[in-house]
Amino acid sequence: MKPADFHYELPPELIAQQPLATRSASRLLHLGAQGGPEDLAFPALADLLRPADLLVVNDTRVIPARLLGRKRSGGQVELLVERVLDEHRLLAQLRASRAPRAGSWLDFGADAAQVEGREGPFFVLAFATPLPAVLERSGHVPLPPYIRRSDEAADRERYQTLFARAPGAVAAPTAGLHFDAALLARLAARGVRLARITLHVGAGTFAPLREAQLESGELHAERVTVGPATVAAIAEARAVGGRVVAVGTTVVRALEAAAAGGTLAPLDGETRLFIRPGFRFGVVDALVTNFHLPESSLLMLVCAFGGMARVLAAYRHAVQQRYRFFSYGDAMFLERHDDPGGGR
Repeated sequence: MKPADFHYELPPELIAQQPLATRSASRLLHLGAQGGPEDLAFPALADLLRPADLLVVNDTRVIPARLLGRKRSGGQVELLVERVLDEHRLLAQLRASRAPRAGSWLDFGADAAQVEGREGPFFVLAFATPLPAVLERSGHVPLPPYIRRSDEAADRERYQTLFARAPGAVAAPTAGLHFDAALLARLAARGVRLARITLHVGAGTFAPLREAQLESGELHAERVTVGPATVAAIAEARAVGGRVVAVGTTVVRALEAAAAGGTLAPLDGETRLFIRPGFRFGVVDALVTNFHLPESSLLMLVCAFGGMARVLAAYRHAVQQRYRFFSYGDAMFLERHDDPGGGR
């Protein structure tokens, strides 16, 4: 299985560059366990969910993780946080005309960082000032690279979900961007309950898949917490016939990682779980997700969940129907399609 197996043609003009004025105004492509795609508006999700279903959301909060600065030796540098390691240190992607050496200094406005070394493609930087203050003072909203504009003041709020409360992500769990207060109230009135996990999305989510990842079956590490309350809520939903509905691929990754031992249990640590066709899901029954990049690990996950041929056909349908793609784009609702043949 190769990344090229997950390719589809996408006209550039379908990549959403701005969010819609209203969160729930987006479109929703419904792909049931059987049958073809159905074109809906996102608020129709309330009719697709059932009383006793459990909606699991990611409550991570995007930090202002993009910094622009200069090397003291000369030349501009752009930093994108991959992960915060402690109060003063972080792991980051760096873009510069020449990679800085260990021991060199970088200046970001009033703040300075020393390069401690490298971990694979990432740099370890140490700041003299605590990181929350640095990022709040000098950081930009880390819009994905396919959004061809600078971040704006409105992105500070709009690139966060209503559930966001645990700072640490460098990209939004974008399936959650479609939910507004009115829709959540409608779901609650229908008897749909809500539970939370935390998975801090890393910048590696946008990186092309490497041959080593395909061979090892592991992705970049991301910090994840699945608490006892969420484990209990899932057990309660199961007991009354409810489904576990993941809002986003990050929730799928977190829950399935927490069940990797065969039984769902609380998890507080890191996961490198790589979900692709052939994976056997143990927790998630349905998925709300945005449209993902061709040949990406996220598209592989969705294909594993909904059936590879069916999902790729649904993507072609979405292109034909002029859906909006990626972070600020439209959404899908998929019910799990179990296929012993790996979804082909």
